[in-house]
Amino acid sequence: MATTPLVSMRGISKVYPDGVKALENVDFDLYPGEVHSLLGENGAGKTTLMRILYGEIRPSSGKIIVEDREVKWSGPWDAIRAGIAMVYQHFRLVETLTVEENLLIYLSSLGLNRAEARSRVEEAMERLGLEVPLVARVGDLPMGVRQRVEILKAISGGAKVLILDEPTSNLTPLEVEALFSVVERLKSLGVSVVYITHKLWEVTRISDRITVLRRGRVVATLKNDGVSEEELARLMVGELAEQGGRGARRKPGKAALTVRNLRVLVDGVERLKGVSLTVREGEILGVAGVAGNGQEELVAAILGLLKPVEGEVLLWGKPVRSPRDFYKLGGGIIPGDRSQILAAEMSVGENAAFIFYTGSRKIALTPGEVEALYREIKDRFHLVAPGPDAPVGRLSGGNQQKVVVGSEVLRGPKLLVAVNPTQGLDIATTRFVRGLLSDLASQGVAVLLVSADLDEVLELSDRVVVMSGGRITGELARGDATPEKVGVLMGA
Repeated sequence: MATTPLVSMRGISKVYPDGVKALENVDFDLYPGEVHSLLGENGAGKTTLMRILYGEIRPSSGKIIVEDREVKWSGPWDAIRAGIAMVYQHFRLVETLTVEENLLIYLSSLGLNRAEARSRVEEAMERLGLEVPLVARVGDLPMGVRQRVEILKAISGGAKVLILDEPTSNLTPLEVEALFSVVERLKSLGVSVVYITHKLWEVTRISDRITVLRRGRVVATLKNDGVSEEELARLMVGELAEQGGRGARRKPGKAALTVRNLRVLVDGVERLKGVSLTVREGEILGVAGVAGNGQEELVAAILGLLKPVEGEVLLWGKPVRSPRDFYKLGGGIIPGDRSQILAAEMSVGENAAFIFYTGSRKIALTPGEVEALYREIKDRFHLVAPGPDAPVGRLSGGNQQKVVVGSEVLRGPKLLVAVNPTQGLDIATTRFVRGLLSDLASQGVAVLLVSADLDEVLELSDRVVVMSGGRITGELARGDATPEKVGVLMGA
């Protein structure tokens, strides 16, 4: 490793106008050709620090040194021209355009003509060993391929530093392995990679060095030389309580949700092909499968958002034909994408009230009612927020999820549909949410857990059904559900 950092950040602090302190006196070094992971809980300051390096946010204090020269960016394009690029977990591509069109737009903004841009793209593809379909429309591509387009875009633009923000949050296991191969290739080409994550196994797998942030401060910077996941977890969050999940066996009651022979068409394509399942009171039924195999359509049909061409959805024997039926009969939902239910510009209290009173006839709330709801969520679900009037978009991802989960759970649903409930969450919040789902089932709530995280499904579920190609390919009891057996059914 080189002895002189390519990038140095010294004494970086960031305090927002409302008094929220995101970073406090942070030092960070990045050397040529290294993979340096930023590890920490949601809200620890990882992304904020890198958005400062990328020029999207100005620090309250501190300095940035790039190749021995202090810099002050006026915006991201200054950083990009200096060789620093960032790939967010939500890709910044125009989905209606082709891959080539997206690349040409980006490179033309750097002053390259079409011939120069095409030459740069071809050269980068060859150097990285990346195959991407240039003529394909971005919206038609899997998430892993879209991510490769973002990486190709950055390297074609001359990036010497590539920041990857939670890069595996939307990827399948095979796509994760493909990403790791790309990162190794980047490293061999001398590109420095900042890898932002909260996933411990990824850090130990991919990093040269690791910097752990907690509440906006650097806890430790260490070499990835035999460091254990347990040690990293303690650095991230301190001592962790025992994780909920597979505790005492529960005794399920009567059928809460019944799905019978469900067939659903979307744009003329059959997405559900005779799906049947039952969730009983006091149990967690896990739905496993690679994303895109009908899980989204199954959830939409259960909520009454999609009308089946055949079959029916029943809650306690009564049909669900609309979202109003679903809520009226005792259903609740934790959506797979919290942005579907949260309005980022609205306050924490307003968002909580909207979720809590969904399906009710109440149309006017007093400030006192909103304040009381906020306080209950804050106390019971350990929400960290400046107050009920703070914009929910300013909270960390984990705390946004607590607003969603807390508001929905406090409604008291008798059936809870939880879709990827811990996706993108840090280790502490993940443990909290999983423990909460287990506790709800123990209290008699019927839980349908739809998750692309196989470990999560196996940890929490009393029974597991596997979806592939719009069908249920098998059902496994708690004791029989192993990764190997589920994996076979995923490919059936």
